Amino acid sequence: MSQAPTSPAPMSNVPVTNIPSTNCARNTLDNNTLDNVNIEPTNLAARLARPELLELTPYQSARRLGGRGDIWINANESPFNNVAVTELDLSKLNRYPECQPPALINAYSQYSGVAESKIVASRGADEAIELLIRAFCIPGIDSIATFGPTYGMYAISAQTFNVGVKALSLTAEYGLPADFATAARGAKLVFICNPNNPTGTVIDKARIEQAIQALPDAIVIVDEAYIEFCPEYSVADLLQSYPNLVVLRTLSKAFALAGARCGFLLANEEIIEIIMRVIAPYPVPLPVSEVAVQALSPTGIARMKTQVKALNTQGERLAVALNLYCEQWGGAVLTPNGNYVLAEFDDVAKVAKLLIDNGIVARAYKDPRLAKAIRFSFSSQADTDRLVSLFESQKL
Repeated sequence: MSQAPTSPAPMSNVPVTNIPSTNCARNTLDNNTLDNVNIEPTNLAARLARPELLELTPYQSARRLGGRGDIWINANESPFNNVAVTELDLSKLNRYPECQPPALINAYSQYSGVAESKIVASRGADEAIELLIRAFCIPGIDSIATFGPTYGMYAISAQTFNVGVKALSLTAEYGLPADFATAARGAKLVFICNPNNPTGTVIDKARIEQAIQALPDAIVIVDEAYIEFCPEYSVADLLQSYPNLVVLRTLSKAFALAGARCGFLLANEEIIEIIMRVIAPYPVPLPVSEVAVQALSPTGIARMKTQVKALNTQGERLAVALNLYCEQWGGAVLTPNGNYVLAEFDDVAKVAKLLIDNGIVARAYKDPRLAKAIRFSFSSQADTDRLVSLFESQKL
């Protein structure tokens, strides 16, 4: 098996990578029982650091965890590489870029149907999450609310700013609970990931609108990182109607630009004005802007839609194979709505070993609700062929 590049000091060298849940009660700032490795304040950095950071469990990204294998389907990346390098204009790298490159903002406005005045470009959606917390939450006083299991960076970003986390649970079907408004009350920011990562489930647009209406004194942030795979669920068109709505987007998934780190925060002008007070001077590097504008051209958008269709086809094949495996050996497969599928196995250790032995790097979780689950990103036809053959080989 070949070894893919990893971080200098990967925390794991096994393909199925386990990450801690940041949406379990034990992983919030509310009860001070973080799942962590305590750091003794014996050196200068530790003595001077904010005390709560010494107890923080960092987010375990796919690259930070590392792994060994020749099929990498643990980070919801696109298998395609679309950048036409020879067409990029990098002749002005000696100059600082625009804070918000006009060509990029215009291109995303044309694509999304959202007015330019309602768009901020950021270093991936991750920076947008931090900008919102920095702009609206008072450290040590305010809190955010999340519905888990979900993307861990909402909670970790809050924790790094000493902002509390109301770690609320999705229902058994991964929908918003009936008492969501009461449970989230008091939180400044309420994060809803739709489609949800890592489950791949979706919340109906009308239900999300109910949440926006029920929480008029909070900002409801809908993370649409995977929306190109189910555009009918987008709430971007509701921005005109609700001043407390923010939508997060990214070019990392469907547009195959995970390495470029380009995301967008969509909101009404009042929120945008506050965000622009805290954003870095030059958040979008010139090469990133050039690549993103290329991806958002009519040709780039058409290519993205073709590739999304191709990925969905491979995802359907993978889901069928996983369902057949679960029918025989026990488990269940959630209906995918992003570029990944989550499967729950009665004997998850057996499946993990099967993947390890065959050089496949997928993603597993420590969240109690996902203890038996593994997430598989959609990939190329060749990768899917190997995965399908592997699971079919387990037939009795």
